[in-house]
Amino acid sequence: MKLPENQNPNARDPQPVDQILESLIHSIHHTQSFKGKWSLIGSKLSYLKTLLSDISDFPPNPISDGLIRSLSQTLSDAFNLSVICHSGNLPAGKLKTQNEVDSVAAKIDNHIRDLDVVIKSGVLHDGVVSSGPVSKRESVRVEARGLVTRLQIGSVESRAFALDSLIRLMNEDDKHVLIAVAQGVVPVLVRLLDSGSSPEIKEKTVTAIARVSLLDSSKHVLMAEGLLLLHYLIKVLESGSGLAKEKACVTLQSLTLLKENAKVMESRGGISSLLEICQSGTPPSQAAAAAVIRNLTAFADLKHGFFEENAVSVLITLARSGTALAQEHSIACLSNLIKEDDNMKLLVVRKQGFSVMRTFWDSVPVLSLDVVVELLSELASDQRLIEPLISNGFLPRLLNALNCNALGVRTHAAVAVYKIGYNSKTRKELGELGFIPPLIRMLEGKSVEEIEASAKALSVLLIYTENRRIYRKNLQGVASAVLLLDPLITNLEKKYPVSILLSLTHSKKCRKQMVNLGALVHLQKLVAMDVEGAKSLQEAIGGGKLFGVFRRK
Repeated sequence: MKLPENQNPNARDPQPVDQILESLIHSIHHTQSFKGKWSLIGSKLSYLKTLLSDISDFPPNPISDGLIRSLSQTLSDAFNLSVICHSGNLPAGKLKTQNEVDSVAAKIDNHIRDLDVVIKSGVLHDGVVSSGPVSKRESVRVEARGLVTRLQIGSVESRAFALDSLIRLMNEDDKHVLIAVAQGVVPVLVRLLDSGSSPEIKEKTVTAIARVSLLDSSKHVLMAEGLLLLHYLIKVLESGSGLAKEKACVTLQSLTLLKENAKVMESRGGISSLLEICQSGTPPSQAAAAAVIRNLTAFADLKHGFFEENAVSVLITLARSGTALAQEHSIACLSNLIKEDDNMKLLVVRKQGFSVMRTFWDSVPVLSLDVVVELLSELASDQRLIEPLISNGFLPRLLNALNCNALGVRTHAAVAVYKIGYNSKTRKELGELGFIPPLIRMLEGKSVEEIEASAKALSVLLIYTENRRIYRKNLQGVASAVLLLDPLITNLEKKYPVSILLSLTHSKKCRKQMVNLGALVHLQKLVAMDVEGAKSLQEAIGGGKLFGVFRRK
């Protein structure tokens, strides 16, 4: 028995494939060796015939044509092997022939799977000629669907090529990412991260997934993959290439914003892997790993994992020698770790934390100071560290932060001033250095957080007598504080502006100014709201008389 003489395995027309298939089915009936295996192959060929029939209903398509050419070769090899098995005398020996039969069976399985994917993907419909011009969006959609299909079929080399094309397409435009996601690319990419994938495929796959993670509107699709995606990404952290680890961390930055995912990272050894990358990874992967740690350390109940892994030393080192972005994330991590833990604060100081903070502070743009000012504020929560902070030159830096244009930096700086002004000595020093004028300006700030932070700081500084004189010299000082008494200004602790004004009531001029600005009208409501200090301030500027409310008339 032989194949039809006109058979060409490389032909584009599927009909010759049908001829080979029929010849193979007929040949299988005559096999004597490995009858059971050939019978199983024969049962699969029936389904293969159905798939080929379905494909023949569509016009030529590069994807299906390529599959059919490959299938032709496999069926030809299977036919020749089946003929050999027509007798019990096997020239290559029983063991080798059995391996060849198993190999052919596996290839046929792969072809069936690939054809099934192509038919169900809908990509064959894209070969139908459109009656009108094709839009750019539709063109991208067709390309994306074709690439998503190619990722699920063929050899490792062809999938790697498809990944390259997909990454190129998504890097061209964020809209292309959304189109690819709509075509179902994310679940396909997650399956490609299977442990059986080659290192090259894994690297390209995590690169593609990382690109998806950069778009807020696509993150929910990654979240939907849940523990499976987390599991694969953690594996990449353990054994992937430098680029793969970096891109895995980029995706994890989005996923670990959820506490549930952060807990999974901690429970599966992710902290250890992240810290290892911080120590010995490539500069970009170090920064990306530190960003993930920044998310994890924000959850108080995960901190013990970092203590056990000696994280402070690793983060201090990275904050000293990493890239600017790695330094920023590392300092933010330290701020999270030392919250409400005085022992950890002391550890940061012993590990030369002050030196690292000064270097970073003096080398980055103002907008990047937020993290280091917040770290300073956390350290200042421990009164034992305030004198060392001052002696290490942080007050002039803090004053500059109060005068900068970055809202978050100013707010954190004001919080730090409040903590540093814990006694008369530091209050005096802060006043002499010029902290009061910028804090007064912040009372008219752009956010409630900034306003409250400055009012809180001033309420402490004005306990010192000389600082009150400095405050009174500012023309806007009293007016700004009185304005904050208005109950219509919500989400603001009224006790702080009340405290500021109360500290100024020794001045007759200030009392008169408060009354003229309508403070008593606001205070009447604040007293009813039982705001701390409101009644004392009302009595101080109104003489304790109810008619004081009407003095402006």
